[in-house]
Amino acid sequence: MDTPQHFDPKDFRQALGMFATGVTIVTTRAGDGSPVGVTANSFNSVSIDPPLVLWSLAKNARSLDAFTTGEHWNVHILSQEQEALSNLFARAGEDKFGQQQLEPGVSDAPLLPGCSARFQCKTMFQYDGGDHIIFVGQVLSYDRTQRPPLLYAMGQYALASRKALAVSTEAQADTADSLYSENLLGYLLGRAHYQFLGGIRALLNERSLSDADFFVLSLLSVREAMAGTDIAAHIAYTGIDVGAVLLQQLCDRGLLEKNEHAAYALTGEGRDCILHVIAAAKAEEADVLERMGEAEAALLRNLLKQFIRATDPGLPKLWTAPAAA
Repeated sequence: MDTPQHFDPKDFRQALGMFATGVTIVTTRAGDGSPVGVTANSFNSVSIDPPLVLWSLAKNARSLDAFTTGEHWNVHILSQEQEALSNLFARAGEDKFGQQQLEPGVSDAPLLPGCSARFQCKTMFQYDGGDHIIFVGQVLSYDRTQRPPLLYAMGQYALASRKALAVSTEAQADTADSLYSENLLGYLLGRAHYQFLGGIRALLNERSLSDADFFVLSLLSVREAMAGTDIAAHIAYTGIDVGAVLLQQLCDRGLLEKNEHAAYALTGEGRDCILHVIAAAKAEEADVLERMGEAEAALLRNLLKQFIRATDPGLPKLWTAPAAA
């Protein structure tokens, strides 16, 4: 007879945590009619025909009685925008439903909006599963959206994304021994940047705006009047030296004005100019992200923010907190 290996509980938990799972909130009504909800990542499918799903709840959970005696419960697969909601339902002793807008469902079990998918269920079976009770339910109704799901892996939240198509063996062989290839991160970031700007290049040329002009006007569209040295510091990451000559040229064209404190600000003409360009950039962004998909777009933003934090040499932040009153 095989003898089970002695497991270190902490290490065993970490090993199990390598499996990425979706995050769900399961809701029901207590005997007194009050709403009950818990976060759970134990959700899984059982059968397509008939439509059955399962999830489990710890035997020491305060909400156990509500789920074991209740007939109906709803499973909400959370979207990536609902991380705060996941945290709220994971904490004990808080009013989880006080600020929630509920939707009508096939039963009186609370139905939360904004999810990636929802399954409205009726309890079919309950099983003893060690330190948990396993609930198997028949799906009475379900719905889904295009919102990418929130994931949990290795003790933290993660974003879902479709895996890129594998590079062919032949293509890999072409670059395997090269010092420079299309897998170089700098190349990928640079090409993505210039291809994106290419989408609004015609408008920039039409308005006779260089990249440096675009950066300066964009900065001043979200900041009040700034000294020339501050403008230069904010744009230093581009490698462009914003000096007095460039700023004076923008003043001569009527796009900037200099106040009595030697600070530069947009004129009405300058604001109108940059708003047209930013609107075009937003339209280009929306088109690109639609082709990528919501999950990939969210993942890209998250990774770029991490990359910026990892490489930030300490440049000034674009947004500053308001001064205390």
